[in-house]
Amino acid sequence: MAWLIPALAAATILSQFLRTSNGVIAPELMVDLNMSPESLGTANGAFFLALALMQVPVGMLIDRVGPRRTLFWLNWLAVGGCLLHAEAADAGQLIAARFLMGVGCGANFMAAVVLYSRWYPVAELASRLSVMFALSQGGTLLAATPLAFVSGLIGWRDTFLWVALATGLMGLFFHAAVRDHPPGHAGAAAPPERLSQVLTGLVEVWRTPGLVPILCMHLIAYASMLTVLGLWAAPYLHDVHGMDGVPRGNVLLAMAAAQVFGVLAWGRLAPRMGSLKRTVVIGGLLTIAIMAALALWPRPPLIWAAGLLIAHCLVSSYGIIIVAQGRSLFPDHLAGRGVTTVNLAQVFGCFALPVITGVLIDAFPTVATADGSAPVEGAYRAAFACIGLAVVLGLAAYSRAPGGSPRKEVP
Repeated sequence: MAWLIPALAAATILSQFLRTSNGVIAPELMVDLNMSPESLGTANGAFFLALALMQVPVGMLIDRVGPRRTLFWLNWLAVGGCLLHAEAADAGQLIAARFLMGVGCGANFMAAVVLYSRWYPVAELASRLSVMFALSQGGTLLAATPLAFVSGLIGWRDTFLWVALATGLMGLFFHAAVRDHPPGHAGAAAPPERLSQVLTGLVEVWRTPGLVPILCMHLIAYASMLTVLGLWAAPYLHDVHGMDGVPRGNVLLAMAAAQVFGVLAWGRLAPRMGSLKRTVVIGGLLTIAIMAALALWPRPPLIWAAGLLIAHCLVSSYGIIIVAQGRSLFPDHLAGRGVTTVNLAQVFGCFALPVITGVLIDAFPTVATADGSAPVEGAYRAAFACIGLAVVLGLAAYSRAPGGSPRKEVP
C-alpha cells in the first residue's frame, strides 16, 4: 500500500509527459523535420489513435491478467517509441514514434483507475481520481519549461534518449511496487476469466444504460484542453506573439499548473454541487466562453492571450469527473472493460481534434518568417472556434446523461 500511490503517480506522470511532449518543441520539430501544421497535428494525434486502438485489448487484459502485468509489458513499447523519436529523420518516422509511444502507454491511466477503485472506497473515487490526475500533471509540467530548457541545452533528440531510459526505469519500479488487489479482496483469489467470459463482459459494457451520452462528452472534454496545451499553444505564442523557447515554455508551465489546480478544484467542487453532471456542464460552458474569446478577439495583447490560455486549462480540467461518472456505471468484475470503454472516447477525441484543427490551420495562407513560414493569425482563431464548437456539440449529447451523484455506489 505504501508504494501504490508513488507507482501510480510515476506511471501517469510518464504518460502525461509523453502525450504533451511535442507541444513546447513543436516549432523546432516543424523546422528540423520539415513538417507542416497538418503533419504535426497528425503526429500528435497518432499517440491518441494508438491509445484508442489499445483500449479494448487493454480492458480485456486488465480483467484477465491484471493491471500490473499489462502495464509492465506494454511499457517496453513506449521505450521503443522514445528511441525512435530521438532518431526520427522525417515526419513519417515521428508519426510512427508517437504511435508506438501511445501503444506503450495504453494501460497507464486505466490501470491506475482500476487499482484506485479496488484499493479505496467507491464513494471516494471522484476525489481520489482528481488527486491522481493532479499528480499526473507533473508530466505536463515537465513537458513545459524543463523540456524546453533541456532541449535547448542538448537538443530534443538527446533529450528523448534520456526519456527512454526514464520510461524503462518506471516500468521496473511499477512491476516491483504494485499488487493487483488489496489483502483479503475477493478478486485476489478468483481465477482469471475465460476468453468467452471476457468477450461477453465487453458486450455487457456496451449495453449499459447511460453510457453513450457520457462517451459523447468524454470524446471532447479532455481533448479540448490537450489540443491547446499539448499542440497549438506553443506555435500560437511563437507565430502570433513572437515568443521563443523558454518564455514559451513558461506560459505552458503556467497552463499545466492551472490544470493541476483545476483538477483538484473540480474534484472538491463535485460533491458540493450534488451532481457530477452539473459539474461537467459548468466546466464545458466555461470552456466554450474562453474559446469564443480567443476566436473572436483579433491578436489580443500577449498578457491577455496568455491569461486566456491559462484560464482555459483551469476550467477545462473537469474530464476526470466524467471518468468517475463512467466508472459508477459498472460492477467491479467489469471495471477494466468499463473504464477503458469510457476512456476510448477520450483518446479518440484526442486523436481526432488535433488532426482536424491541423487540417484547418493548414488550409489558411502562410506568412514569411525568419524560420521560413508560419500560419496567419486567423488560422489559430479558426482552430479555437473549432474547439469551442466541438464542446458545444459534446454538451448537447451529454444533456441526456444520468445525473451522477458523487457518492453513488458501484452496483
